[in-house]
Amino acid sequence: MKALRIIRDEHRSLDAVIHGLVYLVREIREHGGHPDFGLFAAMIRYIDAFPERFHHPKEDQYLFRRLRARHPASAPILDDLEAEHESGARSIRALDDLLQRYRDEGPAAFPAFAAAVDAYAAFHWEHMRKEEVDAMPLAERHLLPEDWAAIDEAFGSHGDPLFGADVQTEFSTLFRRIVNLAPPPIGVGPASPGT
Repeated sequence: MKALRIIRDEHRSLDAVIHGLVYLVREIREHGGHPDFGLFAAMIRYIDAFPERFHHPKEDQYLFRRLRARHPASAPILDDLEAEHESGARSIRALDDLLQRYRDEGPAAFPAFAAAVDAYAAFHWEHMRKEEVDAMPLAERHLLPEDWAAIDEAFGSHGDPLFGADVQTEFSTLFRRIVNLAPPPIGVGPASPGT
């Protein structure tokens, strides 16, 4: 069940980026900080590229598909999670559009961007909770060793035939960039003005 550890690790990486995004928005909202649009764009790119285009499709195709076949009673939970994968992808694209609007229009567009960040964070944290508390324990109980072998291979491979080259390296590089750009306490980049 190496895949479950990988999924949890990927959730923690995503969680760190989302917490960072929420933190930066809160700093602007509460302290009038200046937006770092490059950092915001990198964070949204990570959220869009990693979970929405890599992590979630693997969950759907490998983990959820096998769980659905072995334990049909899991269908309502899996249906909800797969629907959330689709709505999450739409939400992150809307968030990217709102970031562009904020960059183009200035502070007047901040409230809409901030509200979208808060809504996306709440949505995604609840989604990850459902996966870890509802779906993953069912998988542990109902999947067979041959299921786990296929799932572990899919999640353990660095190169994925669906997505091309070494995607793990690409996402690790992007994650390091975010950490290096983000000010303390969420990263090691330069401190924000006024802190």
